[in-house]
Amino acid sequence: MLRVLIVDDEPLARRALRRLLAPHADVDIVGEADSVAQSAELVGRFRPDLILLDIELAGGDGFDLLAAMEAPPRVVFVTAYAEYAVEAFTVEAVDYLLKPVAQERLDAALDRVRRLAAPVPKGVEVIELRAPGRVVRCGPGDIVAVLAEGDFSHVHLADQPPLMILRSIGQFEEQLPSPPFLRLGRSILVNGDRIRSVDTRSRDDVRLALEGRAEPIVLGRAAAARLKQALLKPDRRG
Repeated sequence: MLRVLIVDDEPLARRALRRLLAPHADVDIVGEADSVAQSAELVGRFRPDLILLDIELAGGDGFDLLAAMEAPPRVVFVTAYAEYAVEAFTVEAVDYLLKPVAQERLDAALDRVRRLAAPVPKGVEVIELRAPGRVVRCGPGDIVAVLAEGDFSHVHLADQPPLMILRSIGQFEEQLPSPPFLRLGRSILVNGDRIRSVDTRSRDDVRLALEGRAEPIVLGRAAAARLKQALLKPDRRG
């Protein structure tokens, strides 16, 4: 069963969510709350798997509630305010639904929560990538490259559209195994096991082709030198 707590300061909104949850036989609504204090108390009492959380609450907002908990449950924001979406994903929300919520949008959010809650086979390393409107669980080998853009990182998965993740490239470097991952510069981290070819057009224009990525990555002089040094090692896994 998926234990769900509904948190919204409007009774009509809570009633609407109950109606949308009704078709899901595996959902157990453990309670409702309209304030930060009441929500925190119910989370401590019932330990829900998921909070359907509004932004505006009595005594604060949804972000105040999450900040007060050491290990909050998974969260799907349900709100009338579109402008908090980026902030919602900084606290690793599974999804961000705008009112009025359509049945299919809530169904899709619950499916994401179920996938995230599914047990991982023993010995299998899984990385969870959360982007606006999409959550992906993958192994490190599925990641082809990570390209930085400010505070965000574009994560390129094999033969899939890239994900924009609010996480620095340095955080990915710490999480991913080295080898095979190679940090080639401030903004480039590549999976060495997926290197297909290196096309040197000039000292400042080196094209790196990676398996699973349609377009090559253009490397400057410093990044190309780091790549060359890494490839010259007799055993990158040594």
